[in-house]
Amino acid sequence: MQTKQTEQLSLFKLTWPIFIELALHMGTGIIATLMLANYSDAAASAVGVANQILNVFILIFSVTSVGATILIGQAIGAKQIKKSRDFARSAVTLNMGLGSMMVVVILLFGETFLNLFGLSDELVEHGVLFLQIVGLSLFAEALIIALSSILRSHGLTKHAMLATLLIDIITAVGAILAVTGWFGLPITGVAGVAWAIVIARFSALILLFWLVKRNLSIRFPIRDLIRPKQEDIRALLQIGVPSAGENLSYQFSQIVITGFIATMGEASLAARIYVMNLTMVALLFTIAIAQGTQLLIARDIGGKRYNEARLRAIKTLKIAMSASLIASFGLALFGEQLLGLFTSNPDIIAVGVPVLWAMLLLEPGRAMNIVLMGSLKSVGDVRFPVMIGIASMWGVAVVFSYLFGLQLGLGILGIWLAFSLDEWFRGFFAFRRWKRGAWQEKGFQFEAKTT
Repeated sequence: MQTKQTEQLSLFKLTWPIFIELALHMGTGIIATLMLANYSDAAASAVGVANQILNVFILIFSVTSVGATILIGQAIGAKQIKKSRDFARSAVTLNMGLGSMMVVVILLFGETFLNLFGLSDELVEHGVLFLQIVGLSLFAEALIIALSSILRSHGLTKHAMLATLLIDIITAVGAILAVTGWFGLPITGVAGVAWAIVIARFSALILLFWLVKRNLSIRFPIRDLIRPKQEDIRALLQIGVPSAGENLSYQFSQIVITGFIATMGEASLAARIYVMNLTMVALLFTIAIAQGTQLLIARDIGGKRYNEARLRAIKTLKIAMSASLIASFGLALFGEQLLGLFTSNPDIIAVGVPVLWAMLLLEPGRAMNIVLMGSLKSVGDVRFPVMIGIASMWGVAVVFSYLFGLQLGLGILGIWLAFSLDEWFRGFFAFRRWKRGAWQEKGFQFEAKTT
C-alpha cells in the first residue's frame, strides 16, 4: 500500500480524470438548467439563483477539502502514511458536522436568502421549492467532497470521477423524466429535478465510502469520528479556513453582482445563467490542470523538492492560459447556436453573445489566477491569495461591475469586463509572488506541524 500511495504520478495521469469529473460535475448543473429552460425560462432562472445560494454552503465544505488535499499530499510526499490516514478520518468527521448544520440553515432561512435578490414572486416560488428539496442533500454533498479529496490526494482521481459520473446519470435521467412526462409519468418540473439531485448525491456517497475502503483500506470507526484528533482538526482548519473564506467572499460578491444584473431585467438574468453554464466549459481544463498540479506540488513540498515545484507551476500556467484562450474563442464563435440550446428568446441571445466574446479577455487572466493561487495554497502560503482575492473581488469586481454595468449602461457586458479586470489583477500579483519565491519561507512546513 505504501508503494502504491507514494509512487511518482504524472500530471496527465492525475489531470484527465479530474477533467472528466469536473465536466460531469458541471454537467449536473447544465443538465438541470437545460431541462428546466425547455420547461420554463423562469424556472431555469430561479434554479440558477438558488444554486448560487447552495454553492455558498458547499464552499463551506471546502474548508476540509482544501486542507485535506494539501495535508494528505504532503504526508504522502514525506512518506508518513499513517498520518495521511489520520487526516482522512478527521476530514470526514469535520464535514459530517458541517453538513448537518448546513441542512438546518438552508431549510430555515432559504426563502430569506432568495428574497435578498429582489426576484419576482414566481421566481421566488420556484427557488424556494428547489432549495428546500436539494438542501436535504447538503449532508451527503459534504461527505462526498471530503471522500473525493481523500481519493484524489492518493492519486486515485479516476475513482473520484466515478462518483460524479453516477450523479450525472441519475440527475440526467431524473431531470428528463421530470420535465417530459415520459412513460406516462406526471410532469413535476422543479421538484422532480431537485429530487433527482438528492437521490444522485446519496447514491454517490455510498459508492465513495466503498471505494475508499476498498482501495485505501481506510475505515471510519465511530470512536474516531466522534473523537477526532484535535491537532489534525486544527491543521485542516489552519489551511482550509482562509481558502474557504476567500471562496465564500467570492460567492457573496457574486450575489451582490447578481443583484445588479437582476435590476437589468429578466433577459439579462437569464443570459447570465446560460452564459455562466457555457463559460464553465472554458474553465474545465484550467481547473483540472490546476488541481492536478496542486496535488503534485504538495508532494514536492512534502519531499522538499522546491525547485521542482517552482518549475511545475510555471509550465502548467503556459498550458492553462493557451487552452483557456482556445476554448473561449470556440464558445464565442458558435455563441448564438450554443445559447440557442438553452432558449429561443432573441432578447436573451442578443444579450449573451457579446458576453461570450468578452471571455477572450477574461479567461486567460482567470487561468493565471487559478493556477498560481492554487499553487501558492498547495505549499501552505494561504494568507496571500486570500488577502489579494478578497481585496480584488470587492474593490475591483464589485465596484467596476456597478460602474460599467449600471452607471455606464454597458449592462451584463460591463459586468464581464469588470470580471476580467479582477482576474488579471489577482493573476498579476500571484505571478509576481511565485516568481520571487517568497512562498518557500512562508509555506507550510509539514514536519513542523505533524511530528
